[in-house]
Amino acid sequence: MRSAGRLGYSQDRNRGGERAAAVYTLIATCKLNDVDPEAWLADVLRRIADHPASRLGELLPWNWRKATVPAVAA
Repeated sequence: MRSAGRLGYSQDRNRGGERAAAVYTLIATCKLNDVDPEAWLADVLRRIADHPASRLGELLPWNWRKATVPAVAA
């Protein structure tokens, strides 16, 4: 039983590392696109449940910024 526990803990650590890498990637992507990661994540988490799957691309940082930055009148 003890070895089964060690194996399970090892797998949990691996998944945690994968999740952390995904979050760090999202944060870096936001920064590369001049998007505030905290504002982006808060908005996406608020909207994603009701957002159509066919339009998920709109929530990507490089598209999200365009949709949230008000147009400057010329």
